[in-house]
Amino acid sequence: MPIYKVTNLSGAENQIQGAIVDGINHAMFPKVTFVDGAVQETNFNSYRFLRMENAPLDIEVKFVESDEAPTGLGEPALPPVAAAVGNAIFAATGKRLRKLPFVEQLG
Repeated sequence: MPIYKVTNLSGAENQIQGAIVDGINHAMFPKVTFVDGAVQETNFNSYRFLRMENAPLDIEVKFVESDEAPTGLGEPALPPVAAAVGNAIFAATGKRLRKLPFVEQLG
């Protein structure tokens, strides 16, 4: 049985790194508020994002070789990021955060 490796390693690493940064952003900051049915954050200046200066400098990505045939990567790295960030905050502070965005509970 053949052992498969990632076909485009640098592309796959970039996709996972981007998903992780996006996941950190969504766990920490964005919040959409409505007043009388209208969204209040109407432009990027009123919608908080993770800025490059606060993003991780290095994200190490590892892939497991498998005997399964390759498929599309998609964005499997995005969903578990909020839980990982929440667990990291708990490990560092002892405070368990259970509501997004986390930044509102850290003040």
